[in-house]
Amino acid sequence: MMSQPILDQIDKVVKENNIVLFMKGTPEFPQCGFSQQVAGILNAYQIPFAAVNVLLDEAVRQGIKDYSDWPTIPQLYIGGEFVGGCDIVKEMQASGELAETLKPYLTA
Repeated sequence: MMSQPILDQIDKVVKENNIVLFMKGTPEFPQCGFSQQVAGILNAYQIPFAAVNVLLDEAVRQGIKDYSDWPTIPQLYIGGEFVGGCDIVKEMQASGELAETLKPYLTA
């Protein structure tokens, strides 16, 4: 289990941003295909989101897995809630559920 300060840091990021993607790399330069896919889906909605590059800090990379109890990265959080990883985000996009979830955060 990760140290409490790391989990607190992650919790703060999740709660202070409407949409947060914990990913490998950045939206402009993703470093794995799954992170690239989720960042691309979010970019298609033209919605601002915070991105945390887990490759910069091993403690954050492990900590996000402990925080969500989810073993893989990327991880998407919307409105302070864990949404899921790449497969879940793709399924939500295909069904229209992602657009509904993002609707409160879309700018007019």
